Amino acid sequence: MLKLTKKADYGLISLKHLALQGRSKSASAKEMAEAYCIPAPILSKVLQKLARGGFLISEQGTNGGYRLARDPSEITALEVIRAIDGPILLTTCFTKQGDCELTSKCIVREPLRRVLDGIQSLLGSITIHDLSRDKEDAGTVTVLGSESSPLHVLTS
Repeated sequence: MLKLTKKADYGLISLKHLALQGRSKSASAKEMAEAYCIPAPILSKVLQKLARGGFLISEQGTNGGYRLARDPSEITALEVIRAIDGPILLTTCFTKQGDCELTSKCIVREPLRRVLDGIQSLLGSITIHDLSRDKEDAGTVTVLGSESSPLHVLTS
């Protein structure tokens, strides 16, 4: 099962929270942890990682906290997930140690690679701005497959 880690989920939640507030406003780790019932120590580590990755600016002092370092329309879900969790993988086939005893006879490796490429393309097309829009304003995502091209991602 392909699943985001809690840390990646918390990172996306935090970035959306900050995007909704506007780039000039900051929020503390404590404030966001309380607002979304996230364990504060874990969220603090996620926010620090996002700051090191250039997504957030950390501000010290009594009115300190975190604010977006970039425009939310320029931050993709894919880059946030990679910054927190590392590369997205479906199987060990796509790691540096990708060969297994079935590699020479495997009939699903390349179709799965196309699925992985489609997932990464979809996540790369979704920005924090997209995640921050109201349901009524948000575009729809449709995933279509066919024999010749197993995964197409259409957004509207």
